[in-house]
This record gives sequence, structure tokens and C-alpha cells, in this order.
Amino acid sequence: MTTHRATTTHRATTTHRATTTLRDPAPLSDPHRPVERAVVLGLVLAVLAGVGWIGGMIYTLVSWPL
Repeated sequence: MTTHRATTTHRATTTHRATTTLRDPAPLSDPHRPVERAVVLGLVLAVLAGVGWIGGMIYTLVSWPL
């Protein structure tokens, strides 16, 4: 006689996703996250550098002697 306990699937034995919690999800934009602030600061500096570069190119073209 054989037992059928060995045929239980992995999905039936795990409950890590089956349980629900009543906690609120963490906010996506937490102001106390230093990595996010560093990325935003880097993007702002990159935009300012790009605008300065474009301004310099326009100045160079305008002031170029013909």
C-alpha cells in the first residue's frame, strides 16, 4: 500500500503569499530616504549642467566671428 503524502506540491505547503496582512503599504516617496534624495539631486544637477552647456554653445555660435 502506498501513501499519497509524497505527492503534495510545493504550492500547497507554502503560505508566504497566501497570508494577508492588515498593514498599510509603505509610502513610495519617503523624504527620509537618502538614496532617493541623492538621485533627485543628481538629476537636478545634470539638468543644470545641460542647460549651461546649451547656453555656452549658443553663446559661442552667436559670438563667433564671421
